[in-house]
Amino acid sequence: MTTAQQGLTRAELARRVADDLVDGWCVNVGIGVPLLLPEQATPGREIVYHCEHGLLGVGPAPQGAPDPDVTDAGKNPVTLVEGAASFDSSLSFAIARGGRLDLCVLGALQVGENGDLANWLVPGGNPGVGGAMDLVAGARRVWVMMTHLDKQGRPKLRKRCSFPLTGPGVVDRVYTDLAVFEFVDGVLTLRECAPGVTPERIAALTEAAYSVDLRGESI
Repeated sequence: MTTAQQGLTRAELARRVADDLVDGWCVNVGIGVPLLLPEQATPGREIVYHCEHGLLGVGPAPQGAPDPDVTDAGKNPVTLVEGAASFDSSLSFAIARGGRLDLCVLGALQVGENGDLANWLVPGGNPGVGGAMDLVAGARRVWVMMTHLDKQGRPKLRKRCSFPLTGPGVVDRVYTDLAVFEFVDGVLTLRECAPGVTPERIAALTEAAYSVDLRGESI
């Protein structure tokens, strides 16, 4: 359940992002909480989900026995919707690099107030490059889904990213468990707060400078 202390659950965050998807979009879902997006029904809208390892038309997790050959980017079993296609990585990355993706939705370690994205390496840890660099360079839009704070309780929305960048100035929107931010004319802008979360709490938990233009009191 959503609480004033915890903000949105992972499933609730996925639902919130799914609500903003546009009919007909082709959407890449990155590892982590974005992989929950195909679980969210969007009545009246057809969203075609892409996974970088070579699937187009990803559906929710199977109800019965999974097909071990049909998995998402996190190696979780998924289904394929009618008309889905599978292909090799070279074609999948041609889709990503060729501007065919309307949107990619990625997790993040840090997002800078200037739109920089860091999501592949914690210094001193093991790198996880994957296809994020290609995705943020080729997709028409980049949205981030993440917790507002890291495991140490530090803000992930920062003045400047201290981790190695995935891409400079690539982020268009940020959805966290506490709020929604959007870059408006290059300025990070608070748009919505999660139920029970006040703008004052967001300010206390955010290092990045931002403007406020709330579209509603809550998500």
